[in-house]
Amino acid sequence: MKRIYMRTMYYTVGIIIMTLGIALTIQSALGTSPFDALLVGLHRTFGLTIGSWEIVVGFSMIVFNAIAEKRRPELLALATSLLTGIGIDFWVFTIRDTIHPSVFWSQMICLVAGMVIAGFGIALNLQANFAPNPFDRMMLVVSKLTGWNVSISRALISILLVILAFLFSGAIGIGTVLITLFSGPVIQGFMGQIDKFDQRMQPVAPSC
Repeated sequence: MKRIYMRTMYYTVGIIIMTLGIALTIQSALGTSPFDALLVGLHRTFGLTIGSWEIVVGFSMIVFNAIAEKRRPELLALATSLLTGIGIDFWVFTIRDTIHPSVFWSQMICLVAGMVIAGFGIALNLQANFAPNPFDRMMLVVSKLTGWNVSISRALISILLVILAFLFSGAIGIGTVLITLFSGPVIQGFMGQIDKFDQRMQPVAPSC
């Protein structure tokens, strides 16, 4: 029971923190991750909120994954997209009037802070192992279908997302490059610390 509570806490708090980080990278105006850059581009081109496009694109990925794997769509993944979309919109609307960096150094601070905060939130979600992320699932599906390793699959999907984001005038910039290069190590670093904390929270088995 305690383990379920911990996983739920990691999942919920992780989404709250991750979406705050995403909102900060968007607000930096220096570029976001390839996926978020596409969401911003769709928002600029067709309207709807960025969070709404998170839900739409996430649902599209879930359907693709289900068809490719010939299985039912993962409803928990849809819940993740829904909560993430709501979180992004909440934070974007909350901080847009108070955090609007206008010079490069303040934009960089906003970008780096967003990347680190989002990385912490993603690490919490991964630790929860509660509901799959549609993008990560697609990466695994492409790897399985093509025989490419996961890194190549992720890189190719990211390139495709950047191309689509460019076509829709998405938030592509130096931030896109920095997030692509450094978000992985940031997430990995946080995962190590969270895993240590998680181990300390585990109940100690009684000695015989």
